[in-house]
Amino acid sequence: MHSDPIADLLTRIRNGCHAGLPSVEVPMSKIKLDIIKILENEGFLKGHEVATETKFPTIRVHLRYDAKRKPIIKKLARVSKPGLRVYKPADELKPIRSGLATRILTTSSGVMTDREARKRHIGGEVLCEVW
Repeated sequence: MHSDPIADLLTRIRNGCHAGLPSVEVPMSKIKLDIIKILENEGFLKGHEVATETKFPTIRVHLRYDAKRKPIIKKLARVSKPGLRVYKPADELKPIRSGLATRILTTSSGVMTDREARKRHIGGEVLCEVW
């Protein structure tokens, strides 16, 4: 059992990128699927597919690399942890790394990027940062 399944997801993606793997598998959950969809929409991942052949469903995440086989994801960091939650109101969600980095938040309106949260003027718990 994992005490922090989101950190496990991010670590599997990070390790897969560093190893040059084409894809990684993670246990299925709704919030993990939402995070993967956001990373895919932002262009950090190539795609994903949900495998339900076994008793416990998994998500196969297809990693993305540039022409020189360098991973697109340079940094993938967990911000809010089970022992220390990090909440940001909408006015504190400033762009990071000149707007090239993306924060993923969980809000009362669902999981979204910091850009979308600023547009909707809502804050939430900062799950991770990626660039």
